[in-house]
Amino acid sequence: MGRDGADACSVPISEIITVEEADTHGKHHSSGKWQKMEKPFAFTVHCVQRARRHRWKWAQVTFCCAEEPLCHLWLHTLQELLGKLASRPKHLLVFINPFGGKGHGKRIYERKVAPLFTLASITTEVIVTERANQAKESLYEINIDKYDGIVCVGGDGMFSEVLHGLIGRTQRNAGVDQNQPRAALVPSPVRIGIIPAGSTDCVCFSTVGTNDAETSALHIIVGDSLPMDVSSVHHSGTLLRYSVSLLGYGFYGDIIRDSERKRWMGLLRYDFSGVKTFFSHHCYEGTVSFLPARHTVGSPRDRKPCRAGCFVCRQSKQQLEEEQKRSLYGLENTEEMEEWKVVCGKFLAINATNMSCACPRSPRGLSPAAHLGDGSSDLILIRKCSRFNFLRFLVRHTNQYDQFDFAFVEVYRVKKFQFLSKHVEDEDSDLKERGKMRFGPMCTDAPPCCCAASNSSWNCDGEILSSSSIEVRVHCQLVRLFARGIEEDPKEGADS
Repeated sequence: MGRDGADACSVPISEIITVEEADTHGKHHSSGKWQKMEKPFAFTVHCVQRARRHRWKWAQVTFCCAEEPLCHLWLHTLQELLGKLASRPKHLLVFINPFGGKGHGKRIYERKVAPLFTLASITTEVIVTERANQAKESLYEINIDKYDGIVCVGGDGMFSEVLHGLIGRTQRNAGVDQNQPRAALVPSPVRIGIIPAGSTDCVCFSTVGTNDAETSALHIIVGDSLPMDVSSVHHSGTLLRYSVSLLGYGFYGDIIRDSERKRWMGLLRYDFSGVKTFFSHHCYEGTVSFLPARHTVGSPRDRKPCRAGCFVCRQSKQQLEEEQKRSLYGLENTEEMEEWKVVCGKFLAINATNMSCACPRSPRGLSPAAHLGDGSSDLILIRKCSRFNFLRFLVRHTNQYDQFDFAFVEVYRVKKFQFLSKHVEDEDSDLKERGKMRFGPMCTDAPPCCCAASNSSWNCDGEILSSSSIEVRVHCQLVRLFARGIEEDPKEGADS
């Protein structure tokens, strides 16, 4: 048996989309021309082909046989092997946000994704959302047991809707009170797939390595599974939101708050608000308390990024489970007796990342060595400093230098943390001052580069939180994605 052409070809079973009998009268070449086949018995393998920058492409390989029985044997054997891949989805629920990004979500799905799902014999039920939170509310009501996964077509906002709906539905079914900060949340058995089509696709980029719809569709088809941590954010015994990427107070909180007022500017609002916030240069006083993640085998500055089949995530989860068992049987200190650390001061930004938060503009992200499933978050504290030094810090996000190598930057790997604003008790009396701070007052005190405003807002995966004082807990591998993780690419490492 041989393949088209003289070169040898190997296709892993796990990366075959489907197999079908080839046309016995002709064959389709990459040139687009049809030619007479010298050997009439053939079958075509539709499979994954890797391209540059972590992209996957749909490829076809035709294998030719000298005898018809041999051809049919290969065809049936491969089809049986594919049928035994239990991790592959057969029926999916798809939510499409037609308004996100540039409004191309529906077209991207119909042109790039739906044909691949059809090729892979995946049936779908498609819901095009008409309003905010429709996907979240739907997941509380419909029977999700009949689906092998939920796919969201849109940006980080659409993914967040599906995430909240799926986690909330799972906790309700398990009788878990989400408003209890110390509640042990139940992992969801249903995987989530992301087809990037939004203004920000941070989660997709940080878990696959590219924001390409075809790549994401192929990850879903082959049935990849990637466990991911989720942080719960509480205030006064009430759940505010779940976070999977960035919790940002100060700089990133001010950007999202200002950009919401300028939605009429489209995607340009993020750049405009970013520049405005940088020059405003507000700092915020408060206290950060955190519980170090002693179970993790990695550290924020070890320069070991999270990759497919991550050793750090596997080992850290095992260590965390052993730690929890010891606490359960009283062999070690319980949470009440664990040693919390406290940091007070004035901060330009407080960031907590459950993943690298990489994107095309910042390929390494806010915390390059953050891990997706190690049960911890990287807490980054940027203390009051000059505009020039803060600019140096921001520029580090776009290059290969250590962005934490500044005297005014501290980074910790944590399981939990709390933030209390110094002004939280005086919020009512500060209403007048807030009006003055809206456009940023000019400073006359030394140093002339930083104003101590009352309160910032928390940016939770692109959404504004109503409370400045919060309590955050990381839940290890609470959800699973249809993703493999970012694969190592020696060629790209050499290029960079």
